[in-house]
Amino acid sequence: MSDKIAVVPGSFDPITNGHLDIIKRAADVFDLVYVAVLNNSSKNPLFTIEERVELIGKVTKDIPNIRIECSSGLLIDYARSKNAKAIVRGLRAISDFEYEMQITSMNRFLDESIETFFIMTKNQYSFLSSSIVKEVAQYGGVVTGLVPTIVEEALSEKFINK
Repeated sequence: MSDKIAVVPGSFDPITNGHLDIIKRAADVFDLVYVAVLNNSSKNPLFTIEERVELIGKVTKDIPNIRIECSSGLLIDYARSKNAKAIVRGLRAISDFEYEMQITSMNRFLDESIETFFIMTKNQYSFLSSSIVKEVAQYGGVVTGLVPTIVEEALSEKFINK
């Protein structure tokens, strides 16, 4: 029997504790999980793609069945190239569902053999997004508990040096 392989995609700019929760939970279900750091052309990232891959690597180093890579093409093509049978997405609220349903429908159109699984975020992370974390950190607000310590330090360094 082949491994159950999944892809957890995102821009992860930066990775939050909400992202980390979804990644860990996916790693508990699937044999191998690729964390695909996507280069979203509609966003202006704070961290380079290399910095994001490095940060994710550091905060997931104790999860043996995780692989971190970057991708700039179609997610479905990336998933297919990894022989993934699933794409795992985190959901925070109804507004997320509407957006995710569009993406899922398109991915299903492009390749019916790859399923999308939604994992509901834990309640304490339901408001959390990379954008809000960056905004709070930019103005010197406390992001302790919202991101891993190493990410908190990286955010502080970014905004001190700006």
